[in-house]
Amino acid sequence: MNNEKIVATIGNVNITEAEVEAFINSLPQEQKMYALQNPQFRQQCVDQVVALHLYAMMGEEEKLDETAEFDKLIAAARREILAQLAMKKVFASVEVSDAECKAFYEENPQFFQQGESVSAKHILVKEEEECLKVLASINAGEQTFEDAAKSCSTCPSSAKGGDLGAFGRGQMVPEFEEAAFAAEIGAVVGPVKTQFGFHLIKVENKIEASVVPFEQVEEQIRMSLSQQKQGEAYGAKVEELKAKYMA
Repeated sequence: MNNEKIVATIGNVNITEAEVEAFINSLPQEQKMYALQNPQFRQQCVDQVVALHLYAMMGEEEKLDETAEFDKLIAAARREILAQLAMKKVFASVEVSDAECKAFYEENPQFFQQGESVSAKHILVKEEEECLKVLASINAGEQTFEDAAKSCSTCPSSAKGGDLGAFGRGQMVPEFEEAAFAAEIGAVVGPVKTQFGFHLIKVENKIEASVVPFEQVEEQIRMSLSQQKQGEAYGAKVEELKAKYMA
């Protein structure tokens, strides 16, 4: 994209693609993403930039830049910009090494635990008698578990053959969780009674508890340590500046 491309002209003032990009980048993240995907919304952003120029021209024509209020706002903006640039300079010295990331990972294993989980399918019906009939049909080979889920289960997961995906402890009601984690892979267990009715459960896979590999969390650790260091640098510099300017 050519950022020097002129997207609108007001008199002898040209509004470029770069100015529109800067405006979009100032928007909340979800609106920035929407602007990338929606040409109509992007045009609305162009229109808003044009409107800003038009209002600025109006303010200049009415000599609003010669008022005390204008001077006050300019002073506040100047102070904020200077502060932001100064903080950027302080934060530029903050670095997090690979060794620091690795040390944090090794010294804090409790933060990187991945609990055990199971992948399971289920069939949910209202009555125990019905649940037993479905189980007998599956065991007799009259229908597969998945087909029975599609035709008999009252859970929305029936559309996917009863597939619930993977879940860890604490995500399901206790009776269901206990049965699912105790079941052998491939076996159909039940009926299991819960507050929702009676279930048949088929566990597809089990994943034991483990520690998340360092490579998967390295950048997350780096970002966290960087934010921590920036906070410390910010506080230390504030105290230093207090001693310098408020003594």
